Amino acid sequence: MKFFAFGIALFSLASAHAATTIPAIPAASAVVITASGIAITTLKEGIGESPKANDSVKTHYRGTLTNGQEFDSSYKRNEPATFPLNRVIPCWTETLQTMKPGGKVKIVCPPQLAYGAREIPGLIPANSTLIFEVELIEIVK
Repeated sequence: MKFFAFGIALFSLASAHAATTIPAIPAASAVVITASGIAITTLKEGIGESPKANDSVKTHYRGTLTNGQEFDSSYKRNEPATFPLNRVIPCWTETLQTMKPGGKVKIVCPPQLAYGAREIPGLIPANSTLIFEVELIEIVK
């Protein structure tokens, strides 16, 4: 009982101190690892139907290497990108089919589901793991 009371007092003291010195941290979303190895963190849930593999989608995105170097961004161009899901890297095709319009995710694409052994000169080294933030704006019909 003595330990319990001491623990409560210590917790109260620590909580009071933390509230004045540490900013609030938003609750983290769970990371889901797909069977193929994609790590998906939902940042914002969307609503409606998910696109199919043969649909075209309008998205905003930012792509980086694991060292944080950005290699592409529709946000920087200030223009969303529209493309058919069957014409992008497999990581995107698989992930976007799990999303709904208005949703936003962070994905970690293993090399074999990105560009694999193929290098994108000056941008993406061969066998790179890629990280994207992707916002599904709409399914283009």
